[in-house]
Amino acid sequence: MSFRIGIGYDIHRLVVGRKLILAGVIIDYPRGLLGHSDADVIAHAVCDAMLGAVARGDIGALFPDTTPETKDMNSIDMLKQIVQMIEKEYMIANIDINCICERPKLSFYREKMVAVLAEACKIDTACISIKFRTNEGLGEVGSGDAIASQAVVLLEKAE
Repeated sequence: MSFRIGIGYDIHRLVVGRKLILAGVIIDYPRGLLGHSDADVIAHAVCDAMLGAVARGDIGALFPDTTPETKDMNSIDMLKQIVQMIEKEYMIANIDINCICERPKLSFYREKMVAVLAEACKIDTACISIKFRTNEGLGEVGSGDAIASQAVVLLEKAE
């Protein structure tokens, strides 16, 4: 196959006492995402999309939330390991991301997020799109108690 497509999704609850990290960028906000790792929902969605595209499971299989080695793990490091795993067979053509939250407003951080992801994925920033959406007040995301992310990745067979 010349092309492979993968989709990823992640959601984490916001809590006091944690840093908010999205796409590897620390966001100035009084709450952060609860999780075993740094709980970076954007990086996790991208990781799962890549793994799905190559039919290699999900990040929970590679980085289980039951081991001390993955406690507070940097999700960008997870992404780099996955990129290294697939780059012998596939090149990343593009990544399209939705980050869904009511608060905080994130557009100020977009360029930095894209730069961090592009570096981790070894691709040009023009190959990454991040869109910020709200949940129109619906559910845990809409009430401001959680942040979710979706990602789609297109991989092209390396020559």
